[in-house]
Amino acid sequence: MLRIPHIPVRLVSSRSIGYSIRSRSFSTSILLSNITKPQFSSEDLETARVTRLAGLKWLTKLPEKWIPYAELMRLEKPAGSLLLLIPSLWGITMAAYSTTASLTTTLSAMGLFSVGAIIMRGAGCTINDILDRNLDNQVARTMERPITSGRVKVPQAVGWLGIQCFAGLGVLLSLPAECFYLGALSLPFIATYPLFKRFTYYPQAWLSICYSWGCLLGFPAVGAPLNLLVAVPLFISNWIWCVTYDTIYAHQDKLYDIHAGIKSTALAWGENTKPILRKLTYAQAGCYYFAGIMNSMGPGFYISGTYALWRLYNIIRDVDLDDQKSCWKAFTSNITTGFIFWYGMVFDYLLVLLGFL
Repeated sequence: MLRIPHIPVRLVSSRSIGYSIRSRSFSTSILLSNITKPQFSSEDLETARVTRLAGLKWLTKLPEKWIPYAELMRLEKPAGSLLLLIPSLWGITMAAYSTTASLTTTLSAMGLFSVGAIIMRGAGCTINDILDRNLDNQVARTMERPITSGRVKVPQAVGWLGIQCFAGLGVLLSLPAECFYLGALSLPFIATYPLFKRFTYYPQAWLSICYSWGCLLGFPAVGAPLNLLVAVPLFISNWIWCVTYDTIYAHQDKLYDIHAGIKSTALAWGENTKPILRKLTYAQAGCYYFAGIMNSMGPGFYISGTYALWRLYNIIRDVDLDDQKSCWKAFTSNITTGFIFWYGMVFDYLLVLLGFL
């Protein structure tokens, strides 16, 4: 773990942070003015560099000049791409179930969305790094990112972003026309997300819109009509889930985010984070089950969904929001949780194809 530069304890404990923001006893500007911008030592910088190199994994097999561009897409960290893909799989499978779409059609849509998730998540990360280049250098976990570390210049990053957007367009054009128009509506949310962390404490709410869009796209992807009674509650269920896991993710950087002026639900909710996340999980469960009822789902949907929600509840209970490693572990465990939700949908879909439902 990277060494955190000295900051007075009385100012950075999660209790005092949460109290100061929630109670309005102290303004955010006063709180910020009392926290010194971190000065990273040569040891910090070297630790960050070594940590980045150790995390490259299979990217080290790429030509050296390609590696920073792969890092811009976070290809060495697939968690975000998987979490973007999962709601698409939900939408595709529930739509395929409702219309008894062929296995070929369903698998084809899943394949295209898998490629699209990697590309669009990469484009979103590139936009984020371009806009946040003067903030990333104030956070230990992000100061080695390609742009803020100087390994990729902004014009080069913009060019790479253009290539990714054209590749994403190619994926959209390979899907039914309805997907193209519906997918285009998500672009403003993707492009403006990085700005929200500057002006509101709820950027997680905006990001969650982007990450839930696949719940809607899955229906036209297999030629099914967009049933709003199913798609909308499924969308809301995933939106709540995304707010939950991204809030846990944001707790990793809360000490740095204060002085950098980066806002998040982690800072807004402070010590009340866990109670709020538990309540959100109850709401998520209600929306999820309602979507299943409206789509006449079979037993797999409810069995796997109940287990996944129980698992998520335990994640919220056990995570130590003041420990970076615990937050990261809890965040990434949501990938398994998301697939557990999906497995029940797949089970029901296969029962339909086999004539048992």
